[in-house]
Amino acid sequence: MDTSQVTPAESTRKPGLLINRNFALLWSGQSISVIGDAIFTTTLILWIATSLAKNQSWAPLAVSGIFLAMSVPTMVAGPIAGVFADRWDKRRTMLQMDATRALLVLLLLLVAILPFKALIAWQLTAIYSFVALMNICTQFFNPSRFSLIGAIVEKPQLARASGLSQTVNSLATIIGPPLATLLFFQVGVQWALLLNALSFVASFFAILLIHAPHMPSPTTSTQKNPFFSELNEGIRFSLRSRVLVTLAITGVLITLGSGALSALGIFFVTQNLHASAQVFGFLNSAYGVGAIAGAMVTGLLAQRLGIIRTFWLSVLLAGVALLLYARLTDLTLALIVVFLIGILISAVNVVVAPLVLQTTPQELIGRASSVLGLVLSLAAAFSFTLAGYLDSVVLRDFHTTAFGMSIGPVDTIYMGTGILVIASGLYALFSLQRITLSAKPAPQPVATAEQ
Repeated sequence: MDTSQVTPAESTRKPGLLINRNFALLWSGQSISVIGDAIFTTTLILWIATSLAKNQSWAPLAVSGIFLAMSVPTMVAGPIAGVFADRWDKRRTMLQMDATRALLVLLLLLVAILPFKALIAWQLTAIYSFVALMNICTQFFNPSRFSLIGAIVEKPQLARASGLSQTVNSLATIIGPPLATLLFFQVGVQWALLLNALSFVASFFAILLIHAPHMPSPTTSTQKNPFFSELNEGIRFSLRSRVLVTLAITGVLITLGSGALSALGIFFVTQNLHASAQVFGFLNSAYGVGAIAGAMVTGLLAQRLGIIRTFWLSVLLAGVALLLYARLTDLTLALIVVFLIGILISAVNVVVAPLVLQTTPQELIGRASSVLGLVLSLAAAFSFTLAGYLDSVVLRDFHTTAFGMSIGPVDTIYMGTGILVIASGLYALFSLQRITLSAKPAPQPVATAEQ
């Protein structure tokens, strides 16, 4: 029997714990990779906040620069990458991007170990540059992965696949930040960077074992200007799709608010919760535990409430939780609220993928997801920059009291985030109330072994 092909009997076989062999390999590789990414990002935050920009008024702006460097490549390369992700072989593209990212992390490792400690501006420039280059690779990797999932996982299992992916993302927030904190303060930045490089190597070999399905390219040799034709096709479809437009607008409002949480998180811990920077990773872990819980229950919740209702309800409740979080001064209470926020944001993330995959043709998934990514990255870049600027300049010396409560710069910004997230949930409620999703599985491509 030719095991490189999927027969009808196999396609109807009851899915296993990780759905099927291909998805199990993809999931396993990404599990290691995203944990490495969590270690990497937390390490950069600690490196800048506690070393390169320690006790400097511009430290929030410097930390925001990390997230800005992550967002700019999506704005510049995202739409272009989406076209090529739809056109190129998905598995081969992912392999090339993993290999390139591993090399870039190793080069950044040289910056950390070479004797340039007095040249802070040079080190910051190098960090931002390598982060930007790595995220350009990510713009090619993610649409390819997203499209590949749509081909190797049958439609009824998409929510489950999304839940499994979200679970490992959440697991990364539990394991990554505390491990990064331990490594950074005990043995130095270089070991965290090395672990991230090795995580890309592990992902590479997992993807290498996948039997990639045959996914014909939409491009034909008779097209006069195929690149711009395909790009315009993806943009036009995205603008005509009510689901994608709603996800974009809702995502922009959420991102404008939540970007501040990432950029100012460590300063909220030290200034508002009056805790040591060393507990920063554990606060992220509480979020991760909640996110795993959310990923586990969202599938059942979506079956009862529906994917759309689960989406807007989770967004609304997350906004309320963020308002509460902004007013906290106790670390224990903060851990509890962050756990709840993790559950709600995880629910949002789990249902977004099925929403996109069930309303977007297979041949447009890369471009549609890239257009959505571009819009969200524009919002993220603005949010990171605005949060850092507000905390470092506009609200730097802002302190007041209202109704017996002390109000400072970071919690003021956080309250604004909660209001924006609530607004996005209300918008999604009214925009998606007449949308009906099909429960029928779409025909899947025949899988062939990649030689």
